[in-house]
Amino acid sequence: MEEKMQFAVLIDAENVSAKYAPIIFEELEKYGFASCRRIYGNWSKGIGWKEETLLEYSIIPIQQFSYTAGKNSTDMAMVIDAMDLLYQNKVEGFCLVTSDSDFTRLAMRLREENKYVIGMGESKTPPALTRACNRFIHLNLIGESDKENSGLMANSVHDGGEQDYVTSIQDLEKSILSMINESSKGRVDLGAIGRRLSERYPDFDVRNYGYSKLSVLISEEMPGFDISRENNHYYVKKGESSIEMNAIKDEVVAIIRGNNGVIDNLSIINDKLKEEHRGFDLHDYGFSRFSSFLRSIQGLSVEENRVRLKKKK
Repeated sequence: MEEKMQFAVLIDAENVSAKYAPIIFEELEKYGFASCRRIYGNWSKGIGWKEETLLEYSIIPIQQFSYTAGKNSTDMAMVIDAMDLLYQNKVEGFCLVTSDSDFTRLAMRLREENKYVIGMGESKTPPALTRACNRFIHLNLIGESDKENSGLMANSVHDGGEQDYVTSIQDLEKSILSMINESSKGRVDLGAIGRRLSERYPDFDVRNYGYSKLSVLISEEMPGFDISRENNHYYVKKGESSIEMNAIKDEVVAIIRGNNGVIDNLSIINDKLKEEHRGFDLHDYGFSRFSSFLRSIQGLSVEENRVRLKKKK
């Protein structure tokens, strides 16, 4: 029987709700066993984690008083304990349960010592902490399997005004397209795509977007790709319905003409094309720079970022 990786789970009670307790330990089981379980906070303030929950999941509460107003003593206690556990070398990995970016340096330091670091927090967690971990799990998203009720699209805003920092569908599309362009066969194994996305984006999880399978996510959210099956393997390639070059050029001319024949920033045109055509990418047409693409269109003049229609003689 293969021995599981031993993890130290350190929970910031003042930053993470007790309702996530079941998800925290269910997710961690996929990576290893939580041999050390501690939770930090000022329990005299009633921070929401009840005794029954701590007993059910065998979590040891660490009392931390706020000795100075305006200072977070809980953060310091967690960091000190993490470093003690690191140098005792009793665990192979750490699970930092918090959405507080102040723990970014701790995650980086643990990884420097070749420890596997899993972060768990809400989608409001700043990218600095997300990227400092080997894996990051958005607790408020993965349990929401119903896409219509999850209320999430990456980079959307909660009703409370908090920003979501989930990796966007557009970033995923770019990574997949890059893999396809690198492939000599013009297609990539679906499993390889999943591995690449997980390596590049620590928070990548299809459940963040309301799906349970990567193939369904791509089919539903990325119309620029086609998925095929061959010998029990799934492959992804560029869609056959790519927009014709001439049609794109006509659209560009129409955009400029609709703006009195001049657009001062060429990125405006690029953004409009991407809004109109999901998955639009210059590489599909043999260009690496948008300015070069615009210069290939007859009747346009490009000067730095400024684009205008040439006057007919």
